[in-house]
Amino acid sequence: MSGNSIRDTFFEECEELLEALVEGLAGLEETPEDMEVINAVFRAVHSIKGGAGAFGLDRLVGFAHAFETVMDKVRDKELQIDEKLMSLFHRSGDQLSDLVAAARDDSHLDEEAESELMKELESYLGGESAAEEFSFDALTLDFEGPAVDVPAEATSGGERTFTIKFKPARSLYENGHEPLLIFDALAELGTLSVWADLGKLPEFDAFDPNDAVIAWTLQLVTSETETTLHEVFEFVEGLCDLDVSVDEAATNDPIVPEVSAPKVREVAVIHADHDSDDDLDDEPSPASTAKAPSSAAAAASKEARGPKPTLRVDLDRVDRLINTVGELIINQAMISQRIEELDLPTVAHLTNELEAYKLLARDIQEGVMAIRAQPVKPLFQRMSRIVREASDATGKKAKLVTVGDSTEVDKTVIERLADPLTHMVRNAVDHGLEKPEVRDVAGKDPIGTIRLSAAHRSGSVFIEISDDGAGLNRERILEKAIEKNLVAPDAELSDPEIDNLLFLPGFSTAGQVSALSGRGVGMDVVKNAVQALGGRVSIASTQGKGTTFTIVLPLTLAVMDGFVISVADQTMVIPISSILETIRPNPKDIHLVGTDSEVVSVRGSYVPIVDVAASLGLPNQEDISGAGILLLVSTEMQGLTALRVTAIHDQRQVVIKSLESNYAAIPGVSAATILGDGKIALILDPEEIIKLGHSSGPDLFAQHTRMELRHV
Repeated sequence: MSGNSIRDTFFEECEELLEALVEGLAGLEETPEDMEVINAVFRAVHSIKGGAGAFGLDRLVGFAHAFETVMDKVRDKELQIDEKLMSLFHRSGDQLSDLVAAARDDSHLDEEAESELMKELESYLGGESAAEEFSFDALTLDFEGPAVDVPAEATSGGERTFTIKFKPARSLYENGHEPLLIFDALAELGTLSVWADLGKLPEFDAFDPNDAVIAWTLQLVTSETETTLHEVFEFVEGLCDLDVSVDEAATNDPIVPEVSAPKVREVAVIHADHDSDDDLDDEPSPASTAKAPSSAAAAASKEARGPKPTLRVDLDRVDRLINTVGELIINQAMISQRIEELDLPTVAHLTNELEAYKLLARDIQEGVMAIRAQPVKPLFQRMSRIVREASDATGKKAKLVTVGDSTEVDKTVIERLADPLTHMVRNAVDHGLEKPEVRDVAGKDPIGTIRLSAAHRSGSVFIEISDDGAGLNRERILEKAIEKNLVAPDAELSDPEIDNLLFLPGFSTAGQVSALSGRGVGMDVVKNAVQALGGRVSIASTQGKGTTFTIVLPLTLAVMDGFVISVADQTMVIPISSILETIRPNPKDIHLVGTDSEVVSVRGSYVPIVDVAASLGLPNQEDISGAGILLLVSTEMQGLTALRVTAIHDQRQVVIKSLESNYAAIPGVSAATILGDGKIALILDPEEIIKLGHSSGPDLFAQHTRMELRHV
């Protein structure tokens, strides 16, 4: 494995460790006395430090060392976690993340914030120096001296001596594991002696750096069980030869491996507290006997059992594969179309083969999309930092609560959703939450809550950002919109229409420019970003109780199941996931409400009817009032609604093609697709169709279209 590949693997593991760090710090807020959580945080920081030291990232090592030294005092119960220390840990975690990113990208990072944090960390250490240079001196190979005796104190207190024979395979190194980190983890459990067997080390000219030729013999004096020792090696299981034996009656003399002297080299005696030579005689603290990870990846996923084979693939290759699968599905639709046009006699085997082709294409598509699927947890974790920074900037107190962070979303969606979500979370703190004293007067918890949730519903991904603040000030919003000439002074708008003014370009209610708001770059950017992903965003607000923004996104950006329908004289597609049932209504079940609105009776309930052709401004060639097909759909904002279409032709998988990148945004249309006959069909957005349908007449539709085109 090349140096660059190993370095890349280190930074990939750092991402996992930083996720574990954020999760651990969140756990500490809930249970500050939980030693398992404290140890998990310590191990994450310690593993980052160890890996960074191997690559000479001194600045990262120095800060991580200061961070873990304070954490170690918490482990030893010399420090108690309070609100001030918890805040320092959060900010230190953020700084550690920034240092990792700067080291990975080879970018410059301002040292002022880091210096202030170092001073705060050192203030918890009394006379100790947290900034002392960290090194692996305790692990330096010593080829000259004799074996070092294990101190007699190490065998007291019911401790046993384990002999471990460890022979890495080549695949262990190829998977990014490092024996040094395993030894370091074992040293956390007691007193460790290590010997290297260099008997199979070839001559220099024949040396292959990718080969695994060194075997190790280790002697560990510890009070831990054999099961704990095996847990240290669980992440390299199957990647090495491992033998663990115990000598209940071991003496203080190290067990020297039975091989010829020239082939065995003493490495070191490593003590649990290997950062200080002054504490060799101390009793091990409860924290020092805690289970430690065997490699940098261990702290991030201790539930894992054994190595999982992985393959790093360039994302561009996956994208090309997805595009190819899309073309395969289009090809399958075209073949089906051609066979239908030939009007051949019914041939069972041809039909069966075509159906098998269709199922195979679906299986390939689902498999490829699963490769790109990732949980939203890392994205949600990033928002905890945004909440803290926004709270500090506004003088408010807020906490982040996440729900459904295991929900899987396409990787592209996660990447492109980061900026809009950041903006919305900042807005929730800045504009949504009240000051602590105001909340206290209102009988609320002085600490506001920002809630992030994700879920799969009806074939879509729903992401909600809510706060328990004062709700939208609609009078202020309307006043600002009139002031900026965004609406007419005499306009009479409903509450939802006023709420949607927030999405107009340049709209802001901030009275002055601050670090978070007032620059006129607002929710229109969020809306455009979400629409570019084929989704939509909506608002629901209750005065005095808070506001919820809902982002609805397609589950994938490539393929969907849909009904091929006719609307007036146009062929279109509607997502099948949004349709509850289809209805061919009896004229007596349709009732007129007012002058031009209709409802249909469905099992004793009345459901409003929206004519899709009229909503899109398409001329009907004939009056199909009371006829046609009704598609019963359920939407977040409008509830149950019946969409009237001319006919339903087929149900099939369609490949989604972006309209924004190829043409422009069209009201009521989310994307386009290519049908089996090679023609382009528009994919409808039921929620937008219903909104358009509630507009009273073609003039309002045209006005809406002009506004959307102006946004584009």
